[in-house]
Amino acid sequence: MDKETISTMNSGRSYIFKTQESYSPEEIFAAGGTTAFAIKKGKTFQNMLEKIKDAPEAEFTDEEWDIIVEQLKNDK
Repeated sequence: MDKETISTMNSGRSYIFKTQESYSPEEIFAAGGTTAFAIKKGKTFQNMLEKIKDAPEAEFTDEEWDIIVEQLKNDK
């Protein structure tokens, strides 16, 4: 890829997450920090819990699940 292609790909929204807007750290700090920014965007802990409840079940094998849990324990 040439420089023009790379800069075009990196500008604007991500091609992978077309429905998700992205914000710069400066925009988040200007809003008053991460919590204030989330509140201004209508993102609350209760909304997050509702979306998790409505989300489809994750499909992991027992082995994959054990690996994930072990990684989480080690990362703390």
